[in-house]
Order: sequence, then C-alpha cells, then structure tokens
Amino acid sequence: MKITRRQFVTRTACGVAGALAAPGSVYAAEAGAPKLRLSACDWSLKARGPEGLEIAQRVGLDGLEISAGSATDTLDVAKPEVRQAYKEYAAKTGVIVSSVAMGFLNGAPLAEDPRGPAWLEQTIDAAKDLGVGVVLLAFFGKGDLRHKDELKADCVDVVVERLKEAAPRAQQAGLVLGLENTLSGKDNLAILDRVGSDAVQVYYDTGNSTYNGYDVPAEIRALGKERICQFHFKDGRYLLGQGKVDMEAVAEAIKAIEYEGWLVLETSIPSKDRDADFQANAAYVRRLFGLA
Repeated sequence: MKITRRQFVTRTACGVAGALAAPGSVYAAEAGAPKLRLSACDWSLKARGPEGLEIAQRVGLDGLEISAGSATDTLDVAKPEVRQAYKEYAAKTGVIVSSVAMGFLNGAPLAEDPRGPAWLEQTIDAAKDLGVGVVLLAFFGKGDLRHKDELKADCVDVVVERLKEAAPRAQQAGLVLGLENTLSGKDNLAILDRVGSDAVQVYYDTGNSTYNGYDVPAEIRALGKERICQFHFKDGRYLLGQGKVDMEAVAEAIKAIEYEGWLVLETSIPSKDRDADFQANAAYVRRLFGLA
C-alpha cells in the first residue's frame, strides 16, 4: 500500500496515539508473531570479506550485511568467485548474507558517476544470486542529497531517474533497493512517490535520523512497513540504550508497524572489545523485542 505526502504528514501527527493503542501482544512468542533476525554491517564489525560470516557467528548474529566493494568498474560482489566464497562460508557457519551495501556511493555518488547504472545492475544481479532481499544505496559524504539542510534538487532528479531504470530489474530479482540518507521521512517519501515502484524503499537508520533531529518513532509509524525495507541500529559512540537514541520508543514503533525482517547493527566499539560490544548490543536488541 502506498501513501501520499499528505497522508504521511497526517500519519506522523496522529500515528503515535493510534499505534500506542494497538495490541502489544503482536511481538510476543505466539503464533503469527513477526519474524526478526539480527545482523551487522561488515564495516562496523570489522569483518569484511566472506570470512566475516565466521565473526558474525562468533558474536551470535544470524546474518551479515556485506559491502559490494569499492568504486571500480567491476564490483567485488559481481565476481562469481567472491559470491561462491560467501555461499561456502554461509553453509559452514549457518550465518547468511542479510543485505548488500553500496557504501562506496558515498564517495562516488549515484547522481554523478556515469558508472552508477552499471553498478546498480551488478549489485542487483549479485544480490539475487546470493538470495539477498535488500540492497542498500548510501547517500552520505559526497553523495549526500542535502546541502545545508536544502535538497540538492538536480541530484535528486538524477537519482530518481536512475532508480526508475533500475527498479524493474530489482523487482524481477525479488529484492528491494533501500535508500539510506540524511533526509526526513517526508522527503524520502517524495522520492519514492516519484520513482513509483515498491522495489525502492527506505533503509531506515535510527541513529542517523535521531542525530539529524527527526522524530524517529513518528517517522517509522508514518512510513510503515510498506515503505521501510530494513533498519540500521546505532547510536554514535555509545552502546545501544546508553546514548541519544530512545531505543525503547524505536522498538515500540517497529512493533507497532509489525515489521518483519533484519535489524542490522551498525554500532561502534566503545570498550575496544569488538566481540563483547557486539554481543552486548545483540543481547540488548533481543531483550527489546523479546527474541530468544
């Protein structure tokens, strides 16, 4: 189901009250409860490459969000031998690739680099081969779609057109292109409406949105599970639950929209003990959602 920008504003204003009235049992360990799994970004876990699945297993995760590679003509993930290695490690560890992230777009913006369409095709095809349902498109640094709180209209126009071109391929592959950026939920919705495909959605980062001053629980409720394909959990230099992000309110909003899918840790390592900090964050998220 799609929502318009006007509906987004209305739902943001009244969604909190309505969602709080919803039954709280939907996340209990009962038949029909939403299915959530925990993953982490390979760059945050410092576990790049197929061997990273072993590290994800060691810290108790179900999956790993992998990097597509660097801004070369042929991306790492587009190489059959690289994907085969991921498949072999997945079979050995029981940890799977949860998503593929095109983080290199921060330095080689989708709106500017002529290789952008080819990179999208390569990553979509690779993700399909890996059985992945979400490809993250990053828009930070040079690729940021804002400048001093103003939209870069020309860049947004190019991004919209490139997404329109790529969306049918993603749709056919059975996956979603997830936009992660510094924009508000309302601005992201405007982009999604222009693209006009369910194969393009928001990859919602709770930390980025909090630190950019957005009302995260309200945005989650307003966008709903129809427009959010996946979540990043992070809170600057803090362990989850100890920083600026109101993780309790975030969790309640995610429960309210009955989201099913991956919760991906993009967390820091404040104690300098990677395994301990990721285990602590994973345990915290499991407590929030009542996961075994």
